Amino acid sequence: MEFPPCPPSLKSIQHFLKLAQEHDTRDVVIAYWARLYALQIGLKASTQTGQETKLLLSIMDWLEQMKKQYADNEALTNEVAAQAHIENYALKLFLYADKQDREENFGKNVVKAFYSSGVLYDILQTFGELSEEALHNRKYAKWKAAYIHNCLKNGETPIPGPLPDDDDEAELQGENANASADTSPEESAGGEAGPAPAPYQPEPEAEPQPPAPSSVVPPTAEEVLNNPNKLPSPPVDEEKPGGFVPYVPTAQPHPATAATIYQPIVPVAGVQITPDQMIAAQKYCKYAGSALNYDDVKTAIENLQKALKLLSTGSE
Repeated sequence: MEFPPCPPSLKSIQHFLKLAQEHDTRDVVIAYWARLYALQIGLKASTQTGQETKLLLSIMDWLEQMKKQYADNEALTNEVAAQAHIENYALKLFLYADKQDREENFGKNVVKAFYSSGVLYDILQTFGELSEEALHNRKYAKWKAAYIHNCLKNGETPIPGPLPDDDDEAELQGENANASADTSPEESAGGEAGPAPAPYQPEPEAEPQPPAPSSVVPPTAEEVLNNPNKLPSPPVDEEKPGGFVPYVPTAQPHPATAATIYQPIVPVAGVQITPDQMIAAQKYCKYAGSALNYDDVKTAIENLQKALKLLSTGSE
């Protein structure tokens, strides 16, 4: 489907539309959510000019068509599945770029992988507030994309990994780099990106609350224009990140490692599972299934263990 050009007044959604276009034939769910998020932002930013309305209506029509075409996908009625897919995709892309960066394999593909990962974390805001890990990865990915891009543009050799600098200064300049990295590397007009904090090291007890699944009936274009908050939900078509070979750090765990992952669980008699706990257990199972799509057995085991413990004991 051909979309009208994006007017300058909706420049803030251009990178989401570009990401969607790149994934139209690679990963339908990424393309869908990217355009859905672009529509949300566009409806808020629109001044209702003819060009803006034409573009936004064409996006709505495309979303409705995809909703019908992929009516059998679970993500149409369960946002947890779609969120797990996008989170896993963003993380795999981030890990790929980070691995290439630390091995000093600098190039446009690494810049694009970092930048696309940051945009995907933006799109995840559709489901609510980002976790601490996602916020840190988004800031680092956008800063790193701008930094490597500027180094290559100026004929300089980038420094792999996070730059050694004072933590407070790095945090401040990292925030500035995050704000300036909202335009794609191809659109960057130059300027050096400041230092950023190191990639996030997760705290063992930090567990973000999962969003509740929702059943969504696709609205018409007129309904969405009258009520911008009423938007369709996406389908899922599992594929690996387009154009990149994602880095999988633990594809097949060693038997000794697997033994340490498994923790015997003693069921608690008479345990009562709340609706929120049921949703959380469902989230862990979705994450496990998504991890297996990338042969990440260790992550799958860990998430299934969390689900089993929650259902058996009523606590995490």
